[in-house]
Amino acid sequence: MNPKLPYVLLVGAAVIIFILSCMLLSRGGRSPSCESQASVVEKTGSVSQSLVFADLTAEEMSQVVRYLRGHLGVPLVEASRANPSDNCIASVDVQVPAKAEVLRFLDGGGARPPREALAVLYFGKQAEPNITEYVVGPLPAPAYHRDVTVHKYGGKVPYHRRPTLAVEYKQIGGFLKSQVFPSAPAFMQQVMEYDGSNLAFVTAAPRGFQSGDRVTWFVVFQNVSGFFVHPVGLEVLVDHSSLDMSQWAVSRVFYNGQYYRDMAQLESAYVQGRLSVEKVRKAPWDGDFSSMKPRAPRAAPFPVQFEPQGPRYSVRGNQVLFQGWSFAFGMSVSTGLRLFDIRHKGERVAYEISVQEALSVYGSNCPGGMSTRYMDGSFGLGRYTSPLVPGLDCPYLATYVDTHSLSDSLRPRKRKASLCIFEHNLASPLRRHYSNLQSLYYGGLVNSALVIRSIATMGNYDYVWDFIFYQNGAIEGKVQATGYPSSSFLHGDGLRYGNRLWEHTLGTIHTQFFNYKVDLDVGGVKNSLVAHDMAFEMTRAPWSPEQQIERPRLTKKVLDTEDQAAFRLQSKMPRYIYFAANSKNKWGHQRGYRIQITSFAGDHIPEASSMERAISWARYQLAVTRRKEEEPTSTSIYNQNDPWTPTVTFADFINNETITNEDLVAWITAGFLHIPHSEDIPNTVTVGNSVGFLLRPYNYYDLDPSIYSHDGVFFTSEQDFTACEINPLACLPKTASCLPNFPPFTYDGFRNM
Repeated sequence: MNPKLPYVLLVGAAVIIFILSCMLLSRGGRSPSCESQASVVEKTGSVSQSLVFADLTAEEMSQVVRYLRGHLGVPLVEASRANPSDNCIASVDVQVPAKAEVLRFLDGGGARPPREALAVLYFGKQAEPNITEYVVGPLPAPAYHRDVTVHKYGGKVPYHRRPTLAVEYKQIGGFLKSQVFPSAPAFMQQVMEYDGSNLAFVTAAPRGFQSGDRVTWFVVFQNVSGFFVHPVGLEVLVDHSSLDMSQWAVSRVFYNGQYYRDMAQLESAYVQGRLSVEKVRKAPWDGDFSSMKPRAPRAAPFPVQFEPQGPRYSVRGNQVLFQGWSFAFGMSVSTGLRLFDIRHKGERVAYEISVQEALSVYGSNCPGGMSTRYMDGSFGLGRYTSPLVPGLDCPYLATYVDTHSLSDSLRPRKRKASLCIFEHNLASPLRRHYSNLQSLYYGGLVNSALVIRSIATMGNYDYVWDFIFYQNGAIEGKVQATGYPSSSFLHGDGLRYGNRLWEHTLGTIHTQFFNYKVDLDVGGVKNSLVAHDMAFEMTRAPWSPEQQIERPRLTKKVLDTEDQAAFRLQSKMPRYIYFAANSKNKWGHQRGYRIQITSFAGDHIPEASSMERAISWARYQLAVTRRKEEEPTSTSIYNQNDPWTPTVTFADFINNETITNEDLVAWITAGFLHIPHSEDIPNTVTVGNSVGFLLRPYNYYDLDPSIYSHDGVFFTSEQDFTACEINPLACLPKTASCLPNFPPFTYDGFRNM
């Protein structure tokens, strides 16, 4: 034997021991990475069926554009470059088939409805300019188109009602810079310190006082970060009703409380020393007080949520499955997030739940503010859906979904991570009981729910739209408002219309209303509307007749007509109001789903207003009507620019038709009054600015369905509740002691602007 061999083996062993020691030290006792396990997801429905509701793909949108350009016989200009006198495609979206066709396909084994698109076109280059809507199909290879405008609206849609394209705002900006501001050179240079790029403009809407008007106030701000709270006191009323842009003109000018015929008259007053000048301190590029840059250094990271064994839900195409829930989702370019074919335990409870509109009505002593009634669907709640920031807008490990839209362009636009889906542990029990009487036990269930979310940035405001699915069969629709408050220049009696937020900034009072469509199908398509409430009755105590008892009793009423089912905004509404099925549960009660609204709404605009009918849905906190294909939405994108002759008037939906044993739709309005205050600087918080509704099972089941949840916990005093097989919470040190795999942070929000 080689005498050196033992030494070689000894050295080799020492090296191996050293390497292993280094590896152990380098791990530092770190837990292993989390590994996904097979999820417990009940398979209900099919992806193939859900695709009947699916948004258009980018390729389908492109096919529609190619078809229209080749078959309409008129030139179509790229919308991003179109003049008002051109023809262009304003938007392309999916045309959801009629409900009867879909149900025949989903439930009756019928043929799949043809896949179609809805295209909105502006025809400015015609003898009678108009807006036309075409249904184009079948996709993916279009072979036909049909004009549905007259069928939907009773006639052609006048051209002045068209939602304003981005290019029109750009053209108005060019008009202000090249023709309007140069007519007041001294004022613009010395008071505004205008250099051609340091001012920003915000549009008011609607645009005038009568049908046919297209006259818009543009409020001028410093062009800095958070410019919405940097008014400079100047507002310009532009008449852009002519399709010939050379005919555009200034109708009025407002500065610091005074009105002028035009900028030339304002310039004359300034040069002659007759102008009351309130010069605004020039803000730095970051906005100073409006900057959202943190004012504090970083500290320990905030808590994060992770899934130790991977997601317990699945997203397949446009279908989501979670804990007995299934639904299809989509994103309308105008109304935003919407859901279809919502089922629990395999049974459909709702055919459609969708956002309809977001309305804000402002007050001010400045013209732009006092005339503003934004109907955000006209601008596009889906079009302006924001890319989501992982870890802040949604949990870092949420599932992020890209969506596509086609508006203001001939090419579809991909919106990366514009929708997120995640399971959320609300850190509270869904139900629980601790028993220390008679028997000793604890039982409960963690409140873990599925959330689907999108966030729309509508100019200054950001709306966080959530639909939440709970394990007890409840669904919540919720919207949270954040972003910047809108503001006016503080002057005169401005404090009658809000609070002072900064030196020259008036945070203007406004109402926020949000409207939803909820097409419940409880135990089938045919439902009735029932109200339960309470009343006190006086009775004599049977065991002591000389004594009186006041006891609450149940009141019941079937609401037979649409008029009975239309509850005005501030009126008293039955505390329990529900869609009742034609079937009963085990205990003999009609199966139902209850509507419960959370709202702190301000007052609705007076009905005497010339434009109120355009937003008449906001009269009602709840209105239940018969479902009709010709009443698909509570409003129209054309109502914003012509509210005086609304294209769709919701109040006309309510005409006292019977609603007993019919296919019904609930139109729900929630809202709040916002009086901006100093804590809205730099930016409004979501806390306290959240409203919405709940859909809750009411005798729909024989008992709470969450008792069948895999997350349930129960143990008694006589059991070893530290044992994993007895108490799943005792398993957490083992099952959840892993490190989540966080992918690198990405964000595409600044691409393809």
